[in-house]
Amino acid sequence: MGECQKQDIAAMPGYRRVLRVEPGYGTVMAMLEDDLHCMAVRLRHDGERVVAVEPLTDRAPWNICPNAQAVLVGTFTGVALSEVTARRDKKLNCTHLHDLAVLAAAHAQDSRPLEYRVYVSDPDGAKRILEIRRNGRTLHRWVERDGVLASPGDVSGLTLVTLRDWIASLEGEEQEAARLLQWASLVAHGRTMTREQRRAAVGVLPSCYAFQPERAGDVDFWREPQDFSGDERQPLQGIRDSFSAVHGQSGG
Repeated sequence: MGECQKQDIAAMPGYRRVLRVEPGYGTVMAMLEDDLHCMAVRLRHDGERVVAVEPLTDRAPWNICPNAQAVLVGTFTGVALSEVTARRDKKLNCTHLHDLAVLAAAHAQDSRPLEYRVYVSDPDGAKRILEIRRNGRTLHRWVERDGVLASPGDVSGLTLVTLRDWIASLEGEEQEAARLLQWASLVAHGRTMTREQRRAAVGVLPSCYAFQPERAGDVDFWREPQDFSGDERQPLQGIRDSFSAVHGQSGG
C-alpha cells in the first residue's frame, strides 16, 4: 500500500462519486452524484415496511433512464425494509436507483447522516487508484494494473468482477464500502469512454432497465458527463432543490 499512500487521490484528475444518506422520522433519503449520474431516492416507511418510494433522476447518460423511476416504485412499495435488497429485480430497474433504495433501507433506522466519497484516478498507463471514504475516513484503497488489483495483498490478483466472494467475507461497514467501491470503479470506466464506445455498449448485456433488448433501439444520449475533479461545482450541490421541486419537502 506504500506507493498509493504517497499520492493524494483527491488532488488527482479522475472520477468522483458522492453518496449521502439522510434518515429521519418515518423517512430516509439516499442521494448519489458522479460524473455520469445525479439521482436520489426517498423511502417513506412505518418502521417496518416501505409505504412510498419517491425517486428522482436528475441526470443520467440515456434518454429513457427516467422511465425506470416507475419500475422502482413498483419494485419496493409495500416491501419490508429488510427485504429491500439487491436480489429484488435489480436488472429490470435502473441499477443506480435500485442501489440507492437498498442503501436507504439499510440505514433507515440510523440516527445520523452518512456520507461516502469515492475517488478513482484516471488511468496512468495501465494503473488506477481506487478509494472510498466513509464520513471522511478511508476504508478501502486499491491499486489496479491492467484491470487486475495489485494491492493491498488481500485483493491482489482479483479483478473488480471477481471480488464477490472476498466482499462477502467482510462485515458491516467494511463490506458495504467495498461493494460501493466495486460498483463505482466499474462505472468510472464510462468517464474515459468515447460517445461511440458508450453507444456500442447499449444492449450488449441486459444489465439494467435501459439496456433491456426491447428498449435498446430507443436509447439515445441524454446528459453529458461532468468532470468534478476539475469543476468548482461539487457533487450533490443543488440536488435537494431538484428533489423538492418534484416531491416536496420531507415532512419527516
